[in-house]
Amino acid sequence: MSQVLHTPPTSVPPTDDPAALAARYGLAVSGARPTLPEYVRQLWARRHFITAFATAKLTAQYSQAKLGQVWQVANPLLNAAVYYFIFGVLLGTKHGVPDFVPFLVTGVFIWTFTQSSIMAGTRAISGSLGLVRALHFPRAALPVSYAIQQLQQLLFSMAALVVILLCFGVPVSASWLLVVPILTLQFVFNAGVAMIMARMGAKTPDIAQLMPFVLRTWMYVSGVMWSIASTLQHSHMPHWAMVALESNPAAVYIDLTRYALIDSFHAHQLPHHVWALATGWALLAGVGGFIYFWKAEETYGRG
Repeated sequence: MSQVLHTPPTSVPPTDDPAALAARYGLAVSGARPTLPEYVRQLWARRHFITAFATAKLTAQYSQAKLGQVWQVANPLLNAAVYYFIFGVLLGTKHGVPDFVPFLVTGVFIWTFTQSSIMAGTRAISGSLGLVRALHFPRAALPVSYAIQQLQQLLFSMAALVVILLCFGVPVSASWLLVVPILTLQFVFNAGVAMIMARMGAKTPDIAQLMPFVLRTWMYVSGVMWSIASTLQHSHMPHWAMVALESNPAAVYIDLTRYALIDSFHAHQLPHHVWALATGWALLAGVGGFIYFWKAEETYGRG
């Protein structure tokens, strides 16, 4: 008769510490937040996915419309036409503003870039829960890709803006090249705010319903349809309120773009240290928003 020998199992010393058990067997927490440098590395490694995702979203945005991608330019132009009639004609904000149509269209296009980036960022996580729960990737890729999508859409609009500038007699100037660093700084700012709103929207989806009212109020105080410099020149408001209006990040990027593109918009209409303001807002929102979003990385898509 054969005899089966049973090897007694190796005894494992009992422990009540889950962390010690995990370390002994090489286990790690699923979906744990990586370190900040590692997170940046993972995000950079997926840069091709981010740009491809942004391009695909942009292409699909108007795929069901008969005019297709024409709406990328038509939407902001129609908004500009409405604002021209209401503010420029009925309320008279065009008086005292040379080249009011280029002034207005530039403001609408640049503002739309910020507005759309923030709105898309607010829904970046809450509106993509299927993707977030199905795949492992740095979640910051979503709000960043939405900001890139809005940048791509702005570039379409800028082509129409150039035509409008030329039609209204604005000459081509070397200062037009300043648009590149201006839009770069604005993109960093927009992406940072989009990441802040993405984290807030992931926790409280109702914020997406509130944001249109917040953004509409922000638009009215950002000089999109009226000249901040001309208005403040004859205003008796407190000095702190004047500084707040001039330093408003949306107004800073709008006025810098007007200064770069429109020859009748002069340097004295810009706030003091305007480039420092534009850079400071970009760094504050971009770096601060990225860190704020990263700190909640392991919570996205759960609950």
